[in-house]
Amino acid sequence: MRDQALRYRSIHTQLMEMVLTLRQTVEDHITQLTTRPQQQDGQAIREQEALLGRLLFQIVSFLPAAAQSFQPPCTSTDSRGDVGGGQPVQTSRQMGQMFYQESDFENTVISYDLSNRGIDISALYHLSFRDYNTYQGNKYHKDKNTLGYINLGTSENKLCTDLLAERLSQSDMTYIDEDLLQYTDWRGQPFLRKEVARFLTFYCKTPEFLDPENVVILNGCPAVFSALAMVLCDPGEAFLVPTPSYGGFAFSTHLYSKVKLIPVHLESQVTEANGYPFQLTVDKLEQALLGAKIEGKKVRGLVLINPQNPLGDVYSQDSMMEYLEFAKKYNLHVIVDEMYMLSVFDEAITFHSVLSMKSLPDPNKTHVIWGTSKDFCISGFRFGALYTHNREVASAMSSFGYLHSISGIAQYKLHQLLQDREWIDNIYLPSYHFRLQEAHRYVTRKLKALKVPFLNRGSGLYVWINLKQYLDPCTFEEELLLHRRFLDHKLILSPGKTFMCKEPGWFRLIFAARPHLLRIARRRFQQGLVEHEQERRVKQLEDATKEEVSTSQPETPASPALRKS
Repeated sequence: MRDQALRYRSIHTQLMEMVLTLRQTVEDHITQLTTRPQQQDGQAIREQEALLGRLLFQIVSFLPAAAQSFQPPCTSTDSRGDVGGGQPVQTSRQMGQMFYQESDFENTVISYDLSNRGIDISALYHLSFRDYNTYQGNKYHKDKNTLGYINLGTSENKLCTDLLAERLSQSDMTYIDEDLLQYTDWRGQPFLRKEVARFLTFYCKTPEFLDPENVVILNGCPAVFSALAMVLCDPGEAFLVPTPSYGGFAFSTHLYSKVKLIPVHLESQVTEANGYPFQLTVDKLEQALLGAKIEGKKVRGLVLINPQNPLGDVYSQDSMMEYLEFAKKYNLHVIVDEMYMLSVFDEAITFHSVLSMKSLPDPNKTHVIWGTSKDFCISGFRFGALYTHNREVASAMSSFGYLHSISGIAQYKLHQLLQDREWIDNIYLPSYHFRLQEAHRYVTRKLKALKVPFLNRGSGLYVWINLKQYLDPCTFEEELLLHRRFLDHKLILSPGKTFMCKEPGWFRLIFAARPHLLRIARRRFQQGLVEHEQERRVKQLEDATKEEVSTSQPETPASPALRKS
């Protein structure tokens, strides 16, 4: 019964996500039709209607499977695999198709041009990026669109875009060579791989110079991670991922490689075994690995983020060594995402790159990912780099440059940027860290004033906040409703479920934004909380009134006939 209750809760949450997505899409569609009718062409309207159709199809396809999960197990199965008197079991997709074949709706909205895989990818995309796509279509602008969405959900760094725009406009960035206009080396241009090796040698404080031949460059760190999953795992195999963790991993692994992520659930409660909130220990890794083996899942690696996203924790050298030794014990690869290594703004905290360790337990199975999106505020450049001591892995990864390489001109600009240590050390990093400190101080001060608990860390672009007090009951369904409340106020935050968090009520709030934007976001945040709390209290009062009325009503006397009997 306990397992059935957990399945019910999971199914209910999935269904609620689908319904809320459909609701938001319908509202956006109506808004576009009513506010900008002249700008709507027929193709755009048809595409929007097709999206609505896909969402409806997803819900209808899901319902039979959900209902089937609550049926008692069938005991009469004949040799042909038929259940219940020889009737074959229908899959959710087949039953959804049957529904639409009985109506004309499918012919007008749903297209069967997509494969099963295409339908899954499309549904996953819209589910994963619905908030981001809404934001892209209606961004806040202080002059042009003051009623647009403010996005504090996507981890995008906007603190120092002015400094980057100025640096990228200088004369040394405008060089154009004919070679830069041609196809590039699929591993990345040699001059950029050499500079990346130098850069990581210096800022990661490596014991010896890193080899450019061990560097592979692709268009963004998600592409690097996805390619790594492809070359390290076969479909259906898995990585261990301490959670809460960056939600993009799930999308990246599912899209191409079909690699599973096995969560290593961390808890916020401080106990004897949990020295601080969401502490990762080897015991928890051992338990997760054992659980995966019992379920018949083959685990090929461990994924770590340092500094951690969304928690902001920075692993000590001792802790990192323990995790690496655990991986070696079980012959696992370790992928370490160090995207935020230059975004440690608390001077009392020292970041130690895994590349700085003099003796790695298993160098050939240790792989590091880094990029410029977070530390340098240029996510639009789509630059991600892998450093691995394993030449075989580097060689296999290079093939993905055919699909995921960066333009030669962008690679040249990145080379010029990364080699300018004087600008980085004397102008950029001091300004960047100061602005991070100021933004973090402002946001945490406002959270304290609202009595909102949070993890007070000194790295990253985000704060992990606890809004459990606004959930009644404290469930993922209520978390989704609170998330929707913020959306109603044109504010986007990332709910904990996005990060595979075990506990409902946690949200990630990005603070790497300019002061005027944070001030407006703070007002919208507070308005959303106040409105949500008021509605919750009204509901509690209504429920209490109903209960009081039901208990105060006298029992209906039994009929004479019943009394005689």
